[in-house]
Amino acid sequence: MPLPQKPSEKKDPFVSLARYSEIGFILPSAVLLGFFLGKLLDYWLHTKWLYLVGLLFGAVVGFWQVISMALGAFGKDSDSTTNSDSDSPSHHD
Repeated sequence: MPLPQKPSEKKDPFVSLARYSEIGFILPSAVLLGFFLGKLLDYWLHTKWLYLVGLLFGAVVGFWQVISMALGAFGKDSDSTTNSDSDSPSHHD
């Protein structure tokens, strides 16, 4: 007996807009946060190069977060499109 299919869920365009606009804010925010934390460490430790370390660290963390969000969004999108196919039992001879 086949399982009843779930009705297709329509995505709200504002949810997609919010998800993708968040990606545009994460990278610059992470870079700026790393820069300012590096400048703060420079001030406390009386150095002149830690802002570069903070800047690079912020860039790496920002890119890492953007990539993980993009992969997560891609996984959710592909799961929702292939979910109806995985509900039906497959018969292999």
